[in-house]
Amino acid sequence: MEIYTDLDEIKEPFVKPYVTIGNFDGVHVGHQYLFSEVVARAYRNKGTSVVITFNPHPLQVVRPEAGIKLISTCNQKRELIAHAGIDVLIIIPFTKEFAATPAAQFVDEVLLKKIGMAELVVGYDYCFGKGREGDTAFLQEQGRRKGFPVTVMEPYEVGGVVASSTEIRRLVAEGNMRAVRKLQGRYYQIHGEVQMGKQRGAAELGFPTANLHISGEDLCPRHGVYVCQVVYGGTCYGGVLNIGINPTFTHDAEGNRRITAETFIFDFNEDIYGKQIKVNLLRFLRDEKRFSGPAELVTQINLDVEQARQVLADAEQELRLSCEEKFNR
Repeated sequence: MEIYTDLDEIKEPFVKPYVTIGNFDGVHVGHQYLFSEVVARAYRNKGTSVVITFNPHPLQVVRPEAGIKLISTCNQKRELIAHAGIDVLIIIPFTKEFAATPAAQFVDEVLLKKIGMAELVVGYDYCFGKGREGDTAFLQEQGRRKGFPVTVMEPYEVGGVVASSTEIRRLVAEGNMRAVRKLQGRYYQIHGEVQMGKQRGAAELGFPTANLHISGEDLCPRHGVYVCQVVYGGTCYGGVLNIGINPTFTHDAEGNRRITAETFIFDFNEDIYGKQIKVNLLRFLRDEKRFSGPAELVTQINLDVEQARQVLADAEQELRLSCEEKFNR
């Protein structure tokens, strides 16, 4: 897949571009359905499948006070869109100046002149341009006037629920990871560099953990304990993950508490400080709680581990397949 991170990098129009455009946060099954349609049309007509998206997310620029939490980073979007078989990904830098571009100007200067669009495929609820004037009715009218077909895809439903980034954010906040997986087409994943923690897990509890920091800008799942699958070095491991403030131990002098994701990885004994890992959240086990001390906490962790191993054993075949998929590599 070719990737362009600025429109100025595009020196000439593409060959018969079949284009879709959107934010595609989370690259859920509805987005994947849209991409498959673009890829199929481009293939049938010996053209080029093109995805246009934005970085940062437009709402982070035009409505920063909303504090939108993103399901996927820009790098994750790249990986997932490449996995969909798209030929060209264009990531347009989104600024306040760009946000002021009239929709008709974007169609003329970017879609038609710069990219050479042959056909446009968009989701049922897509809007763009100054004042969100570029809705589907506007695009269809532009297509009729300027000679390019526009296809508006219907909502994609899973079990009667429309796949949407908004719905996935709600489910993540609830900790409903099985429902999230249905709408995303894969497990919800957090990832990052393993941080040096307080090292209580190994020294005081006998459960060494790989710690990831959850920033205030990240979409943070419901605090608590999860069964998880850890992807490191091309191999998948089972584990239990605690997301939260670790109330039994963690606080600073002011009483502030930092949100961390602490993972005890099963059957694993490597030094991975400073290394990148990916953690798939499979199932919510319980809420985070404060224990009377280390002994009571250890008793509960042993119960969590036992329950997690049973969940992993029951889903062994499914997990093996998910580990082999390209987005976990």
